[in-house]
Amino acid sequence: MSVSRRALLVTAAGAAAVGPVTEASAAPAAAAGRAGTGAIPRTLSAAADYAVAKVRAVAPRVTGFPVGTKFEKWTYSRGGDWVGGFWPGTLWMAYLYSGDDTFRARAVESARNLAPRQTDTTTHDLGFLFYPSWVTAWRLTGDDEWRTGAVRAADSLIRRYNPRGGFIRAWGALNDTANAGRVIIDTMMNLDLLAFASRETGDPAYLDIAVAHAKTAQRVFPRPDGSTPHVYDFDPDTGAPLGPATVQGYDASSCWSRGQAWGIYGFTTMYRRTGDAGFRDTACELADYAIEALTPDHVPVWDYRAPQQPYDIKDASAGAITACGLLDLHAATGRRAYRDVALRILTALAETCLTRNSARAEAVVARCTRNRPGEDGIEISLPYADYYLLEGVLRVLRPADVDRAIDLSQPS
Repeated sequence: MSVSRRALLVTAAGAAAVGPVTEASAAPAAAAGRAGTGAIPRTLSAAADYAVAKVRAVAPRVTGFPVGTKFEKWTYSRGGDWVGGFWPGTLWMAYLYSGDDTFRARAVESARNLAPRQTDTTTHDLGFLFYPSWVTAWRLTGDDEWRTGAVRAADSLIRRYNPRGGFIRAWGALNDTANAGRVIIDTMMNLDLLAFASRETGDPAYLDIAVAHAKTAQRVFPRPDGSTPHVYDFDPDTGAPLGPATVQGYDASSCWSRGQAWGIYGFTTMYRRTGDAGFRDTACELADYAIEALTPDHVPVWDYRAPQQPYDIKDASAGAITACGLLDLHAATGRRAYRDVALRILTALAETCLTRNSARAEAVVARCTRNRPGEDGIEISLPYADYYLLEGVLRVLRPADVDRAIDLSQPS
């Protein structure tokens, strides 16, 4: 896809503002998590205060799992759809920030409502469902109920593994042939549930499948410039690669910004769980592309290669996820530029994307886009934006607390 010279100049200006991401810009990894003093910590603290106050006010009337807003009010799924883990996850983050046991109690109550999904073999999204909810509950409470349930969910996830192609299929029931060879970049974020299951059970099979999928994704998703498609298709019977595609991106040659964010965060996590430097390097390639593609306002457009970028509609959720991934990548590499850009993104979200100006809004983060090609949820609020904003802010202000919840350990 061609991009106009004007778009390239604007994009380059944004990249110049943050500086090149090179080894020369590296800082000691031990510096990861230092909030420092000054305007940025104050801005992020104010954003966290606002988020926690909003969640406290809204939580008593939440009747299910938020999936997105309509006219600024949450709409719900009883079963959780693919996003059910983010509401209890947000409650856990609010608990860590505030120390308010009311958030803890609500997180426990909400997470338990996901119990029927432990045996769901129709989706790859069990990591999204159970890591921020049940794994975090296990880490913060020590109650074996949560550990057992999360491992059971991992058992369901590995049933979706195709050994011929070395991938976890994304969509459709196990007997659904239409989607049997479809792989999406999002799945990188579901692999940590498998790493958790191997650590807790001592069975390497879970992590082996996670690594095999990550190796396949590493081979087929990144383009030479570090961008990624949303989808890659395989022949499910032979495992032969068929080629890129998309559902939520502009087209098969574009770069859906939230998918790019999942890739940055997911490959960094796989590096932390395995020590495989190749996963870290892939995360760096994806991160460098996203940084160069950011507009000067540091709020991602919904697709970095859509024809109207950099003036297209925004997806603040992609920004929050990217910021978390970049903070993680800074800790993994010591490259200070990753942290600097993450702070600029979080600051931009705090200053331009919160719902402060609306008395009726029930979410924290606005300007999110769920599925632009499907005309579904254009610049609304989404539960994962709220979750990753709080995670990102806490990574800066309270890194030890986030570590307690989601395990930020580096390879030994």
